[in-house]
Amino acid sequence: MNYDWEPSLIGLIESTLQQRLPLLAEPHNGAVRLLNGFTEGFPALAADLYGRTLVLFTHKVTGAESETLLQTACGVYTSLLPWLACAVGKQRSAEAAALKSGKVLFGKNPAPLIIENGIEYSIDLLMNQDASFYIDTRNLRTWLTQNSQGNDVLNTFAYTGSLGVAALAGGAKRVVQLDRNGRFLDLAARSAAANRLDLGRMKCSAVDFFVGVGQLKQRREEFDIVVLDPPYFSITEKGRVDLATESGRLINKVRPLVRDGGKLVVVNNALFLSGRDFTASLEALGKGGYLTLEERIDIPQDFTGYEDTRQGTLPADPAPFNHSTKIAVLSVKRKPAV
Repeated sequence: MNYDWEPSLIGLIESTLQQRLPLLAEPHNGAVRLLNGFTEGFPALAADLYGRTLVLFTHKVTGAESETLLQTACGVYTSLLPWLACAVGKQRSAEAAALKSGKVLFGKNPAPLIIENGIEYSIDLLMNQDASFYIDTRNLRTWLTQNSQGNDVLNTFAYTGSLGVAALAGGAKRVVQLDRNGRFLDLAARSAAANRLDLGRMKCSAVDFFVGVGQLKQRREEFDIVVLDPPYFSITEKGRVDLATESGRLINKVRPLVRDGGKLVVVNNALFLSGRDFTASLEALGKGGYLTLEERIDIPQDFTGYEDTRQGTLPADPAPFNHSTKIAVLSVKRKPAV
């Protein structure tokens, strides 16, 4: 088979890697996006680096073409980064779950952890179709580390709990992590243990968001910081998530859990929701003066693509945010008790 993308892909990998070289000091132990094909001219491929393990994702291609794309990209990256110890390929559009979760293309053992801002995070690069650690929320982890001292923090839709671990490492008095999948939350406990953090200050609950939030309300629990980081769309028997049209409903679900003067951190990654419309929805929720957009947290450039590497336009303009993953920090004022 002849795939006419091969010469252009090789050049694209070389040029985009050049921009990331300052982030790749050896020995490399962090997490970096090496190629965001969607914004850098090759939507069928994304490439991440976790420690010395390369993780490649194919999108909208299957079968022999997907395999060839993974092998070609793996060959280029291993030649440019000879210190790579392992490579994993994930076929996001494959039907087989095993291909979605990934297989080792090169080397033997994927990296079991990465270090970011001095904090260790346990990862499992073959656990599911994602890589168990989201690079785009790096700056949010930094914000949580810097703003959680002495605070009670709730992390909803926690996945593997990296945001909660960042808060705990930043001195949070208490961290509660909610996610439906207990296997994902096991990584949060491993991350906390790796950093010798007090596990008694972190509670991980494998529970549906709607059930878990309801239980917290029944116990009249309150938090200084609540993180709302849902998938862009999901339906369970307990409720529905649709960030393109119903993000305000989720915000109102958790608002009662935020103390007066506390912060509600909202992550919205709906690709087709513009930054202007998202901002307008937040302003509408805050018309009574009880919810105020305080700051926006940018997505790192290695994830968005650089000025010299970005190509084309996104389906919806994310401005005033810098990416379709829009992170807003809201200040919450509680209504006086009657």
